[in-house]
Amino acid sequence: MQIEQLIQTIAIAAIPILFAITLHEASHGYVAKHFGDMTAYQQGRISLNPIRHIDPVGTILIPILTLWLGGILFGWAKPVPVNFAALRHPKKDMLWVAIAGPVSNLFMALCWALVAKFAGNAGDYAEPMMKMAQIGIQINVVLMVLNMLPLPPLDGGRVAVSLLPHRQAYQLSRLEPYGMFILIFLAFTPALSWILRPFINASYSVIRLIFGF
Repeated sequence: MQIEQLIQTIAIAAIPILFAITLHEASHGYVAKHFGDMTAYQQGRISLNPIRHIDPVGTILIPILTLWLGGILFGWAKPVPVNFAALRHPKKDMLWVAIAGPVSNLFMALCWALVAKFAGNAGDYAEPMMKMAQIGIQINVVLMVLNMLPLPPLDGGRVAVSLLPHRQAYQLSRLEPYGMFILIFLAFTPALSWILRPFINASYSVIRLIFGF
């Protein structure tokens, strides 16, 4: 991708990427507060201000590199701090705190699909609106699918820990210190794409079926 084209793409992609990552993290904090953990609230992380959630590598560098190099567009923000021990029912409530992020991404993917549905009526702005909507759908679907991998500290790992019997949950939770290293290793191999692609394609198919495009 040429530099001028990359700059144009970054300008269009900035809004959907920042919304996707910001709302994902804020959702975790909001649901944690609902179930009794005030950590994120006290640190000002239940906020739609993207500055509070930006990670220089995950929110800026990685999305730019994936836009430039092609492939699966993804990124991450600074994780919202959650003290699971402070939840009223830690093992049970962990599920709702964890799943809040992917659910927020599903909601945003559907919202961007609605924008794409009507972008053709935007006159001179039709093409950039369509491109922004396509990026919005893509980043939110990827974040939803990626975060549902059953690998702590990803949301899917926490969901699995919540649902598994205590012994198996404890064994899985022991992977958490190594989870991000495993994910980064997979990201530099074709393995991550092989794992995610069928679920991403299935999500796209359902969205196209719902919105008829």
